Amino acid sequence: MSLSTFLQQCLTGISLGGAYALIAIGYTLVYGILRLINFAHGDIFMMAGYFMIFAMASFPWFISIPLVLLVTVVLGVSIERIAYRPLRTAPRMSVMISAIGVSYLLQNLATYLFTALPKGYPELPGLKKIYQIGGLSASFVTFLTPVLTLFIVYVLMILINKTKIGMAMRAVAKDYDTASLMGIKINRIITFTFAVGSLLAAVGSVLYFTDRMTVFPFSGSLPGLKCFVAAVFGGIGSIPGAVIGGFILGLGETALVAMGYSTFSDAFTFILLIAILLIKPTGLFGEKTTDKV
Repeated sequence: MSLSTFLQQCLTGISLGGAYALIAIGYTLVYGILRLINFAHGDIFMMAGYFMIFAMASFPWFISIPLVLLVTVVLGVSIERIAYRPLRTAPRMSVMISAIGVSYLLQNLATYLFTALPKGYPELPGLKKIYQIGGLSASFVTFLTPVLTLFIVYVLMILINKTKIGMAMRAVAKDYDTASLMGIKINRIITFTFAVGSLLAAVGSVLYFTDRMTVFPFSGSLPGLKCFVAAVFGGIGSIPGAVIGGFILGLGETALVAMGYSTFSDAFTFILLIAILLIKPTGLFGEKTTDKV
């Protein structure tokens, strides 16, 4: 393999990893606040793909993108309000079952409304344009994805560490009951968390589907699972961990495809999950939690 080919594959893997990282952050944010694995998150990502298809059929791209981001946020917040909030005091297993139920609901709703046939993802102006940099040749979205991902993560870290609402999010993540007693509006913080996670899923869907160009009702299932694995690998609850997990996953998959083992690229994800759970169950950046007696 020549150096230019190697660099080309690395760029492709980093781009894929960037899209995975954005979706994985949604998992890790919700888990950090509620200790809930939002299994519907991958399907919110899928629905964002459909929203873009229908938005672009009626509006220009500069209206469609903000509209899709807004509608996806509304969907995520509505799911939290309807499916998760009434179970806030229920056993954790009940909330998890509700999350799985919402996931299947969105998949079947998409099948009913849009049919199971794949629909072509619209081409956004400029994103598929091919650029040549030295020996590297790739579409603009391939170059854009890792840069945009790192910028979003930087802004998100400032939000969490430097703002009042970020301080409230950290307080709720640390001790839910004490934060409530201290006057923090728990419902408002949780709604904000779901809004941010859904927004990142929508951005990730634009970057992901622009390269893959088709959307179908189950197109969020496998990427959703992979992003969950990325979050676990990095240490679920850790935003930098989710980002690094996403990039490692994208690079690993791309390397296997480049070596001719594309059949095993999906298996790699779950082998990685088993390995990290055996070696370091809390993930690369996860903290060990202790139960107070």
